[in-house]
Amino acid sequence: MLKTLFDFPGKVSAIVLLTICLFMPVGTRAAIISHKIKPGSVVFTLNKGLMALTICKADIIEVKYTLFSSFSEKPSLVVINKWNYPAFQLTENKNEYIITTARLKVLVSKATNAITYADLNGKQITCEDKKDNKTITPAKIAGIKTYTISTRFDSPKNEALYGLGCHPEDSLSINYKGRNQDLAIRYMTGAVPVLLSTQGYGLMWDNYSASKFYGAEAGDTKFKYVSESGRQVDYYFFYGPDFDHIISLYRQATGKAPMFAKWAFGLFQSQDRYMSQDEVLSVKNNYRNNHIPVDVIVQDWYYWNPSPIGVHVMNPARYPNAKKMVDELHQAHIEGMISIWPVFGKGTKNFDALKKMGGLTNITWDNAVSHTFDTYYDAHNPKARELYWDQARDSLIKRYGWDAWWVDQCEPDNGTLLNERRKADFWPGKGIDYFNTYALEHSKGIYQGWRRDVPGKRAFFLIRQSFAGEQRNAAALWSSDIFCGFGAFKNQVPQGINACASGIPYWTSDIGGYQYHWKAPDWSRPEFRELFTRWFQFGTFCPLMRIHGKGERALFSKNWDPVTKNILLKFDHLRYRLLPYIYSLAGKTTMDNYTMMRALTFDFRDDARVYSIPDQYMFGPAFLVNPVTEQLYTSTDHLSGETTRKVYLPKSAAWYNFWTGEILKGGQTVKAAASIDILPLYVRAGSIIPMGPQVEYATEKPNEVIELRIYAGASGEFKFYEDQNDNYNYEKGQYATFNLRWDDRQRTLSISDTKGQFPGMLKQRTFNIVLVKAAHGSNVGVTTQADKTVVYQGKAMAIKL
Repeated sequence: MLKTLFDFPGKVSAIVLLTICLFMPVGTRAAIISHKIKPGSVVFTLNKGLMALTICKADIIEVKYTLFSSFSEKPSLVVINKWNYPAFQLTENKNEYIITTARLKVLVSKATNAITYADLNGKQITCEDKKDNKTITPAKIAGIKTYTISTRFDSPKNEALYGLGCHPEDSLSINYKGRNQDLAIRYMTGAVPVLLSTQGYGLMWDNYSASKFYGAEAGDTKFKYVSESGRQVDYYFFYGPDFDHIISLYRQATGKAPMFAKWAFGLFQSQDRYMSQDEVLSVKNNYRNNHIPVDVIVQDWYYWNPSPIGVHVMNPARYPNAKKMVDELHQAHIEGMISIWPVFGKGTKNFDALKKMGGLTNITWDNAVSHTFDTYYDAHNPKARELYWDQARDSLIKRYGWDAWWVDQCEPDNGTLLNERRKADFWPGKGIDYFNTYALEHSKGIYQGWRRDVPGKRAFFLIRQSFAGEQRNAAALWSSDIFCGFGAFKNQVPQGINACASGIPYWTSDIGGYQYHWKAPDWSRPEFRELFTRWFQFGTFCPLMRIHGKGERALFSKNWDPVTKNILLKFDHLRYRLLPYIYSLAGKTTMDNYTMMRALTFDFRDDARVYSIPDQYMFGPAFLVNPVTEQLYTSTDHLSGETTRKVYLPKSAAWYNFWTGEILKGGQTVKAAASIDILPLYVRAGSIIPMGPQVEYATEKPNEVIELRIYAGASGEFKFYEDQNDNYNYEKGQYATFNLRWDDRQRTLSISDTKGQFPGMLKQRTFNIVLVKAAHGSNVGVTTQADKTVVYQGKAMAIKL
């Protein structure tokens, strides 16, 4: 047996090369005939091509395979980390090579090149199929000669699979085990090629062509990922086993999600569409005059009409002083977001400038039927991205003072002419090889431009499509133009969960749905009031809370009867009371690569009963959220009456009913009260929830007085995060945290020293500590009588309860 040890900590000045000739039967499929060692990797020469395993970290392995004489030298659009390769050990026996890291054993079959991943005790985590593990097959697609790429893995019967992005019209279960999924970004469907397994690993495929996941191979005992174009297999293996660690590894590879400003976690008010400056300001006035909490008002499309798209001008006939309009929003402590498209109509200066520098594609919007051949710019072209940003910056962002950017139509959406996208000439190559990365490259350009030219304000981009790595560009994903109906609403819950399980931390949907047969529904009808109410309850516990769609549905709308309006206001106030909790989770998302909207398998992976529940999830560490997605009332005159929905309470925890304080054991299914004013909501025992005062916008009051709700029955902790709310000084270390710990046995709350500081930081604050019990500390309102009140001045303290 040959045994070698290669240690490459940091930069390596020498390359060790070792070749071993193996005697194998002639014709053995993709057998290994030699190998060599490079810094951080082992490259195998096969009887059919090459294979390389790169040890990026002790728990991240990149696998490449090709039939050709070399691998592609094009840099990844997704992976941006420059790895500091760790130590690893290479050994071999008669049948396999064994790569050992500080966390993994990777076994490579000499006969078939199939890879098995195991923990250090030798327990298998997953393995490639022994026969068709990696294939490259000649193909002709859209008249283009190319190669179809596939990888195939064994999948035990008890495995559950999550991720793969957001597919708004997918009505199937949350678990991809046993089903297929298209992964070709186009209107109303997305693709994030990241998969999480309850076996404790994740996979990410670094291929940008239209792809498909097959989860029902060989009687559900295997799954396969197929990309329609490429010259090499290229995927990453992440070992958790916890989902949080897998997502952290994914973001270490592809980039951290930057902090959004605190206002981004309040309510967004949007509509298709506000038609004038007066209408926008009337929305502002109605919210503020009625003291309804809101933080953002959105200007949707066609503000340029009748000018061509891409002119980047707000029609002065309808917006006579758009700068003054945005200033008035700011004076009312409201941010403004505007929709800006990557599409340009002929006859505009911006179109001509991009065309002159070679920055346009031949891809036209929506089949080019009725839009005078409006054309997408080439977001893959660095110079075109720069020019695009310059045009929008000068014409819209800086000219009017908009605070955020709605990135619409970024598939690019060219209707049914998908082969035209495949045949398009992008800056780095044919569209077939970059089918899924337009939005990623588009958001890259505007994020880089924003960071350079708007340095004192955090970027926020609401984007219609995401690909792996999108989170690093301050992009939040929304689920596109969904239907106003309970069926569509029901689909959104697992789509939001799976989008976040794909490593994209910020997701939202159009509360109420976007369109009802491409018109506005009659929101005054009881069935639509019920739909909006249930969707608004769900939106309260999404990473972002955003009203949008056709027809008036603002919270002050006359469409809402008094019962409906009071319910909506209750949940709006609850969202704002939870901002200290939510903003701390946002800090954890940036600092620790956390996931706020959590598939139940993040926290209860050992409880197989949660694997295929599509409509329950954790919101942070405390809340078990259970949206009501079925239409429960049939009365034509009013919404009234009691009803229930089934809720599974995961085992290994006790659960408090948020509304009543009732304590229930985990591991059981209950009939939860679900009258129209109630979202079934449970809090895990051991949780600590900081709740703020009632406010009308996110930064109205500093967190001088915090109600700390403690849910006894288990020990627990929570990290509180604060910064200046809207700049990038946190990247320079200007933020503060302290830890809250509940010792259930000792009945003691410990508060740590505050770590860090920033200008304007509070020197002291008051904690009203509430030990939740029955009605005491339950529901939305401020608890009138705390169990203890303490003044915290940044020094550690312990409070006995």
